[in-house]
Amino acid sequence: MSKLELKMPRMGESITEGTIIDWIVKEGDSFKEGDILLEVATDKVDNEVPANASGVLVKTLFNPKDVVQVGEVIAILELDGEVAEGSSVAKEEKTSDAQISKETTSKQRLKTKKVKSVATSNAIRNNTFYSPLIVGIAKEQHVSYEELARIPATGADGRLKKSDLFNYINEGRPYQFVQPVAEPDPTAYRIPQLNLDKGTGKIVEMDRMRQMIADHMVYSKHTSPHVTAYVEADLTDMVNWRNDNKEKFQEKYGERLTFTPLFVEAVSKAVKDFPMINVSVDGNNIIVKEDINIGMATALPSGNLIVPVVKNANQKNLKELASEVNKLAAKARENTLSGDDIKGSTFTISNVGTFGSLMGTPIINQPEVAILALGIIKKRAEVLTTEKGDEIAIRSMMYLSLSFDHRVVDGYLGGSFLRRVGDYLEKFDTNRTI
Repeated sequence: MSKLELKMPRMGESITEGTIIDWIVKEGDSFKEGDILLEVATDKVDNEVPANASGVLVKTLFNPKDVVQVGEVIAILELDGEVAEGSSVAKEEKTSDAQISKETTSKQRLKTKKVKSVATSNAIRNNTFYSPLIVGIAKEQHVSYEELARIPATGADGRLKKSDLFNYINEGRPYQFVQPVAEPDPTAYRIPQLNLDKGTGKIVEMDRMRQMIADHMVYSKHTSPHVTAYVEADLTDMVNWRNDNKEKFQEKYGERLTFTPLFVEAVSKAVKDFPMINVSVDGNNIIVKEDINIGMATALPSGNLIVPVVKNANQKNLKELASEVNKLAAKARENTLSGDDIKGSTFTISNVGTFGSLMGTPIINQPEVAILALGIIKKRAEVLTTEKGDEIAIRSMMYLSLSFDHRVVDGYLGGSFLRRVGDYLEKFDTNRTI
């Protein structure tokens, strides 16, 4: 038998950490290949981590509710056979239980020594922006804003992450009683500590996913300067074609023909025309994505939102798009989306019209730089210019709104892309066959 390290697996392109929900296999218990060792939660989806071989769980290094960085060792296993290459379980040299215990104790001593050495530090971070999730945890643990400002932060631009706060609390809050030796910068932004009257009523605690969504949304607004542009499109031809062909489509392909695959088709064409809308930002660099993967904001049974992804949407025909959209929507309703279903999105659409909304101002799904909201398709009287002159006709109209990151997407690019999406919808080919 060989001892191996079980590492926190990567469960999405932008996911850097996961929360251990529970250890299904306990210390000292044996397991078989394919058995679920533990459940891990991210800000997008819950995942089960299976065993790649039979063996025994020797030691767990983290407890339930601990937040762990991707790639960090979370347990020591003793396996009967070899592990497939590319597994989240990385092989190491054979060591005795005493050696493992000695190494763990040594790491703990180094960690304690590091904490003591910095306990007298009085440095205050420049970035004192905190998400509602961080503020909530701090209030629960009676951590002041001044103490928060002294916690080492590993987030983007010096932002304090949830894992930073949990690690700090677990280390015994070494900066709790440190006093500053200099006045803080008077020009630095401070969150005002307002004693607001929040009213009374039934208390409903946010579930874990809602807390993570809140954190993600606040981060997006803090990171990207949001600008929203609007256009309206005449979808009469598309609506009529879809109504005339939805039953034929169902009979021929066994798939429902909703408007969503038609929207995904038009958006993927426009993204191909304007590749600089299909990017992400890494410091001072812009990463232009080669693939066009369209995320669809979808409601879960709990009411929370998740974004399953149609991969390589520009390479799929209408039948393939309809099949993929229907499959992902069904998995979302059944709460069975996998990590692969929600990763890799390069551009997101949110069909707010399904809720009856006329239009919306969506928040960018980081690390993307734009998101499109589609309003309700509504019949109304419109003035049309014909060969006979101006006439009034009943048309199926829809508002489209694009929120974009003004760091890298200017008004010309954002407006041109949005108008191109509208044009593809308006100039729908009513002669196309299914």
